Amino acid sequence: MILCGVLAPVLARYDPNTQLDIARLQTQPPSLAHPFGTDTFSRDVLSRVLFGTRVSMSVALVAVAISMMFGTCVGAIAGYAGGAIDAVLMRFVDAALSIPAVLLLIVVIALWGHISVVALTLLLAGVGWFAVSRIVRAEAMALRGSDFVLAARALGVPSWRILLRHVMPNALGPAVVTATLAVGNTILLEAGLSYLGIGVRSPTPSWGNIIEEGSTRVSDAWWLTLFPGLAILITVFACNALGDALRDALDPRQLHSTPDDVPFA
Repeated sequence: MILCGVLAPVLARYDPNTQLDIARLQTQPPSLAHPFGTDTFSRDVLSRVLFGTRVSMSVALVAVAISMMFGTCVGAIAGYAGGAIDAVLMRFVDAALSIPAVLLLIVVIALWGHISVVALTLLLAGVGWFAVSRIVRAEAMALRGSDFVLAARALGVPSWRILLRHVMPNALGPAVVTATLAVGNTILLEAGLSYLGIGVRSPTPSWGNIIEEGSTRVSDAWWLTLFPGLAILITVFACNALGDALRDALDPRQLHSTPDDVPFA
C-alpha cells in the first residue's frame, strides 16, 4: 500500500481531479479503460484511490510519528521522575483520554473552520500521544530500578543522559508496537472525518471523501464505495498484522530455545 502511494503518479492512468467527459463517462461501471469505474464527475476512481493512498497514508504515518515522539518523551519523563511531575502529567493524560478523540476533533475543527491537510495531521498527532505516553511511563517506572540504571546513577551520570541513553531506548519496544497499531486507527479516524466533510476535502482525494461522494449511490454505483473501502480494510488489517508480528518478535518470552539451552537430565 505504501508503494501504491509512492508510485501513484506512475500507476494512475489519469489525473485524479480531471473530469474526463462529464456527458459520456459520468458514473461508468468498472471497465478495461477504468478498472475501478468513474464517479459522478467522470473522474477515474482508480486514480483517485491511488492518490488517496498517498494522502491517507501520509497523514497517518506523520501523525503517528509525531505523537510517538512526543508521547515517548512525556511518558519517559513521568515514569523516571515520579512524584509530583508524574502525578501532574498523568492526570492531564487521564483527563484527555476521558474525552473521545472524534468528539474532540469535531469540536476543534468546527471552531477552526476549514483546515488544511497539514493542520489535520497535527490535530491527529495532538490527540494520539496519550496512550503511547502511558505505555512508555509504565516501562520507565520498571526500568528506573534496574541494575544498569542504578549503576549509571551511582557513577554520577546526569538524569537527562540516563533518560536518553538507557531508559528511552529500552522502552521503545512496546511503543513501536503501539505506534504500528495506531497507524490503522489513525487511518480510520481520518477517513471518518473526511466522510463527515470536516477532514480532507474534495477535490483532494482521500479514501474517506471518495466514500462520502458515493455514499448516496451505493445501490447503482457500488464501485464508488467498494474500492476505497477495500483499500481501508487492507491497510488497517496489514497494520494490525504488523503490530501483532512486532509484539511477538519483541517479546522475549516468544524466543524459542535451542537444543544447547536444554539442560542434561
